[in-house]
Amino acid sequence: EVQLVESGGGLVQVGGSLRLSCAASGVTLDYYAIGWFRQTPGKEREGISCIGPGDDSTYYVDSVKGRFTISNDNAKNTVYLQMNNLKPEDSGVYWCAGARSDYYCSPYGGEYESWGQGTQVTVSS
Repeated sequence: EVQLVESGGGLVQVGGSLRLSCAASGVTLDYYAIGWFRQTPGKEREGISCIGPGDDSTYYVDSVKGRFTISNDNAKNTVYLQMNNLKPEDSGVYWCAGARSDYYCSPYGGEYESWGQGTQVTVSS
């Protein structure tokens, strides 16, 4: 059974940073893509970043490009989302999700089969 556990959310001031972690068990990231999704107040859930097993397989939604960085540590079977220069509009619930993949990742939630429990990120102004 695949399990994904997020951690690292919290309260931060505008311009601050947080690092989210997604620890995977029951699967190896060598053959698994991880996506980060968020739902902010009044908006639908969106895929903001993902990373696949391929060396250059990453994705960022335009609103986080240049501020967020996704990375993986295959030895720890964990994916990180480093979030810098946070803005109030980044506040919301963040989930990581996983899907079997040989190379690429997808920003579309419907293509993911396993989901974490979510973690709250609040950016105060």
